[in-house]
Amino acid sequence: MADTLTIIDNRTGKKYEISIREGAINATDLRQIRVGEEDFGLMSYDPAFMNTASCQSKITYIDGDRGILRYRGYPIEQLAEKSTYLETAYLILYRELPTKAQLDDWTYNVTHHSILHENIKKFIDGFHHDAHPMGMLVSAVAALSTFYTDAKDIFNAESRKKQTYRLIAKMPTLAGFAYRHSIGMPYSYPDNDLSYTGNFLNMLFKMTELKYKPNPIIEKAFDVLFILHADHEQNCSTNAMRGVGSSHADPYCAVAAAAAALYGPLHGGANEAVLRMLMEIGSKSKVPEFIKSVKEGHGKLMGFGHRVYKNYDPRAKIIKQIADNVFEVTGR
Repeated sequence: MADTLTIIDNRTGKKYEISIREGAINATDLRQIRVGEEDFGLMSYDPAFMNTASCQSKITYIDGDRGILRYRGYPIEQLAEKSTYLETAYLILYRELPTKAQLDDWTYNVTHHSILHENIKKFIDGFHHDAHPMGMLVSAVAALSTFYTDAKDIFNAESRKKQTYRLIAKMPTLAGFAYRHSIGMPYSYPDNDLSYTGNFLNMLFKMTELKYKPNPIIEKAFDVLFILHADHEQNCSTNAMRGVGSSHADPYCAVAAAAAALYGPLHGGANEAVLRMLMEIGSKSKVPEFIKSVKEGHGKLMGFGHRVYKNYDPRAKIIKQIADNVFEVTGR
């Protein structure tokens, strides 16, 4: 059986054969379907990308009906249990899990690119004390473009590798500095002796101690959360980054665009809405009253439902387990 789609245009009576590849048709193949010579040709209309594939990718597989999420063929449950974030990031980028030597080299290079130029710190200082951390993060990532002009050499493989190290290494530093600025605390610089997530905790929560020692339970929890959010197919941020990157802008500008998309309340900002809702509820005893209010049409119950996972989100079960572990340390 031929992998083709037969289309009969009832306007003209003409029949067309459209090739099917990987379960999809090429949208430009529809252009041949015309009413007349001056007709532009048939177009597909999909304003929300609900049924449009803009690229071929072997990175992430999602089956929302069955609650499946895989990176490079590995179930997310296995990676969350047995891998680390840096190991998973290597897998996503290079298609396979690293050997010990590869992981050591990868970890070293990421770790030793975590320091920010002091002028970036001054840049963050320029924000108002109550500026939203995501607004600061978007701006600071874009500002990196002016510090690393070699990033514009996007067709140079070695340059791309260096920008990869820099971006993965500096994002926690930028996030940590943005958070500390928002609460009026002095910045805590990266500590190369700590793990990737341990160092992030250090930049968030270090106080007066000479050497910050992260709680291993919380350190593991952050690592798992980073793994669970490492990739999620063709989401809003991915489309924003690919759109900007297609103009051959440098990686920092493209990542800033992706972060700006994540800032939106219908994307990553939804997580913030959940936290605000929990703070509004205040205590467990007030949950029934809040649910009753939502059922009566007053407000929304945030954090329930997903436009992709129609059965269940495989990440939720993992997060529930690590949350229980964290509560053993922090209390409920």
